[in-house]
Amino acid sequence: MRDERDRDTGRTADRAADPPDGIPGNDGPKGAAAGPEGAAGPEGAAAGPMGELGRRVGRGLRWSLLGNLVMKAGSFVMSLVLARLLVPEDFGVFAIALAASQLVIHVNDAGVIAATVQWRGKLEDMAPTATVLAVASSAALYGIFWVIAPYFARLSGSEDATWVIRVLSATNLVYGLTAVRSAALLRRFEQDRLAMANLAGFAVNAAVSITLAAGGAGAFSFAWGQLAGACVTGVLVTFLARLPFRVGFDRAVARRLLVFGLPLCASLGIEGVLLNADSVVVGDALGPVQLGFYLLAFNISSWVPGLVGTAVRYVALPGFSRLAEEDPHSLSEGVRRAVPTLLSVVLPVAVLMGVLAPAVVVFLYGERWAPSAEVLRFLAVVMTVRMLTALAFDVLASLGATRSTVLLNLGWAVAMLPALTAGARLDGIRGAAVAHATVAVLVALPLAALALHRAGVALGSVAASVVRPLAGAAVAAAVMAGLSHLTGGIPLVELCVAGGAGLLAFVLVVVPRAVLRRLGDRMTDLVPARSR
Repeated sequence: MRDERDRDTGRTADRAADPPDGIPGNDGPKGAAAGPEGAAGPEGAAAGPMGELGRRVGRGLRWSLLGNLVMKAGSFVMSLVLARLLVPEDFGVFAIALAASQLVIHVNDAGVIAATVQWRGKLEDMAPTATVLAVASSAALYGIFWVIAPYFARLSGSEDATWVIRVLSATNLVYGLTAVRSAALLRRFEQDRLAMANLAGFAVNAAVSITLAAGGAGAFSFAWGQLAGACVTGVLVTFLARLPFRVGFDRAVARRLLVFGLPLCASLGIEGVLLNADSVVVGDALGPVQLGFYLLAFNISSWVPGLVGTAVRYVALPGFSRLAEEDPHSLSEGVRRAVPTLLSVVLPVAVLMGVLAPAVVVFLYGERWAPSAEVLRFLAVVMTVRMLTALAFDVLASLGATRSTVLLNLGWAVAMLPALTAGARLDGIRGAAVAHATVAVLVALPLAALALHRAGVALGSVAASVVRPLAGAAVAAAVMAGLSHLTGGIPLVELCVAGGAGLLAFVLVVVPRAVLRRLGDRMTDLVPARSR
């Protein structure tokens, strides 16, 4: 269920429902903030180094958002259907299998996707060698996990997950075969082609998963659905990339690819631990049923990263990479703009999930999933931090500071693993969520800021730019908490009244009055004169 495959250069979104997104790890180049924002100048003229690049990034981002919006809406509906066809234990078994798959998927291509996107030179010269590296890496890792699947399943608390792991991990073979073609689409900002391939794969994933779930396949319905979707997406990506499928091996090219890719691969491997350690820890400590409740909360908390973050990742690494190559000063300016913009999108949703968690869970999934609500409150905090650290990861990768990404994720993982274990043992799934959120705020955020500072990114002006989003979040939380007590405990009423009022309060605090006034004028202009 974890799609939060925030992957190569990059998941989490709905871990059970989301399809593979055409490249290993499902989420495209990792990162949660927009690429360079410098907009275009007059039509047909570049406004500095950010002009033409800004137009290309903007076009790619629009296609990514459109495709991802459609796919996430379908994924949401699919998750609702599956939650009623399956029991929490099925979700828990699949969560264990997906954790295994995600641990592999982050290192599946040996960093070839990111190295291909950043390649300085002709793509055709390196593609045969890159293909060999990606296929060899994915095949070797699949063989390893085929062997260790029973031990991983036993360690995670459910031996029933063994064959689910083996089926789901086969998607990584598809990712290895299509890695270079996916990277070529990203490199050329052809997100429209990638979106079409992803949507086709999702349609197949949904049809297979729901059909098998209705037929009593349990956790296997997720695994076979994702494998079928990955195959369809892979075929389309190979066709649409317009890159001849040739194999060869050039030692000099391989060396260049691996020098960049392996440190990033190591960092993503650690990130795989970060994204999936909770599944293993909670499953081992509390069993598959409690893990199912935890996983549902994680899926809900991943809606924003899955919708916005995934779409932006398709353009973030190539965009930041080109900008860093042309004008490093503009990269710092892009970071300054991106952080408050990102928070303005994430914080209102995080506040709603945190304050109105019981209403969200019960309204969407039914009363039997109510234990997930206490978990959701704290995973909403983790969601916000993950979006910010994803931005830091993209910026560091664009600067070539891949070793810093290793240190960032390693420090986070070292602190999180014992905290998750202690939290789960002391207070069940709620304790695990509290531990996850605490480490994210107190460890991950400071490490990300330190890594950016050491890489030369100016952060002095960022603090002032986030005051308004943070103030808006505080006001929205107070409004939601106050009104939630007046709704009689009816989930729909609570979400509409308390949630709607809180979101409105956030907008009024965060959006400048001049912008609100212009929006009001435009809305007025749209109303026919006779109806006024």
